[in-house]
Amino acid sequence: MKKRGFLVLGIVLFGLVSLAACGVTPHRHHTVSLANPSKYEPTLFFHVWGSSTHAEEQMAHALVNAGLTHTIVRANVRKDGEVILSGHFREGDYRPIVEVGFEDNHNTNAQQWGQWAKATVVKLQQTYHTKKFNVIGHSMGNMAIMYYLRHNDRSLPKLQKQVAIAGHFNGILGMNDEPNRMKLRANGKPEKMQADYKRLLALRKTYPKQVSILNIYGDKDDGSHSDGSVSNASSQSLRYLVSGRAKSYQERKIVGPRAQHSKLHDNVKVDKLLIRFLRS
Repeated sequence: MKKRGFLVLGIVLFGLVSLAACGVTPHRHHTVSLANPSKYEPTLFFHVWGSSTHAEEQMAHALVNAGLTHTIVRANVRKDGEVILSGHFREGDYRPIVEVGFEDNHNTNAQQWGQWAKATVVKLQQTYHTKKFNVIGHSMGNMAIMYYLRHNDRSLPKLQKQVAIAGHFNGILGMNDEPNRMKLRANGKPEKMQADYKRLLALRKTYPKQVSILNIYGDKDDGSHSDGSVSNASSQSLRYLVSGRAKSYQERKIVGPRAQHSKLHDNVKVDKLLIRFLRS
């Protein structure tokens, strides 16, 4: 029996060496057993275009300092959609933070960002049996969230709360929008829709009805009615996409120099809004 055991072990080792020689690494699906997994409600941060998890740290640590959680996990998403988690959920810490970072962060395809967002949610489901979660997006990070939600896959964990920060749902200044040009109708519908916005109109039929939304946008108070990169109207156009579907929707405008587009993720007023909303 002992010789047979050594023989089996030898065959396994030989197989592993052969796979390595061929450049193939065996994939091991890692599952973490937590008591009462349905109690865990992670909050996922999605960063701006060209950035990384570093842009999420100020907000994430604000939530930690406020006592919402003591856990921060990082999810690195590679170009091919493979998600690598660094850190782990802690037993009994039910509201962990997941800082999501896209390796190909200069990719301009919003639909691709949505696929990476889905890959992240799937990874958490496979690893921790996640049942529900929250999301916080800044700028392009919002498009990752919206394109993920566009299909509303009911086999995946259920989104509870969505925070949009500086969302360019219907255009970006200097690219396909200009200051004070965009007009919204009384119901929030843009008079002129950009290509991405037209694709996202499907959300009016698919957006999950259990989700509460907080839409935060900046106004530099310089007459442009924008945060310098995104018009307030573009950010506010989110309302039409989710109206009649979302459980609740609210907007908050941040005014002043610190309301500039790239400074919103380091704004204390934004931190306070996040904490209050996630606690409610």
